[in-house]
Amino acid sequence: MKRLAVFVSGGGTNLQRIAEYFAPNPEVEVACVVSNNKDAYANQRAKNLGIPLIMIDRQRFNDKEFSDELKSLNIDLIVLAGFLWLIPQHLIEAFPNKIINIHPALLPKYGGKGFYGHHVHEAVVAAHEKESGITIHYVNEHYDSGNIIFQAKVALSEKDTPDDVAAKIHILEQENFPLVIEKLLFDK
Repeated sequence: MKRLAVFVSGGGTNLQRIAEYFAPNPEVEVACVVSNNKDAYANQRAKNLGIPLIMIDRQRFNDKEFSDELKSLNIDLIVLAGFLWLIPQHLIEAFPNKIINIHPALLPKYGGKGFYGHHVHEAVVAAHEKESGITIHYVNEHYDSGNIIFQAKVALSEKDTPDDVAAKIHILEQENFPLVIEKLLFDK
């Protein structure tokens, strides 16, 4: 049995997709959802899906005991799905090459501190990019700079608004994120 921990800060659409994708697979379990935002709709999604929810604040997150807690749950892969905090060194060391993130742009462009969600799409439109996409990458001690695992691209038109770009990116996330997770879990 492969066990996932999904870290969230917002709405949780990727959490929902991941949980639904793996629900029929007896070899994969979303063992817990970790949230740093008491108001995140992802928390309600976790409850609706029957997935244990772990709420964290900065102190708990930065304490090595948090790594030990996740290790005690036999977590095979930590999946950041709209999680906005920088991952502390103790977690990176406890789960080497076992923490991944999805970013709503083609890294290395439009990555780093402050580049998340709509901020990314606004920057892409302002730069008149002809394409955008998603990047799934390993997490290291810097925002959006870990080794790239997977990218998918989508064409943009001059008429696309940031909302249009967001909708296109959301489709790529929903289609690809669970498949990449599955590949990483089972080396397919």
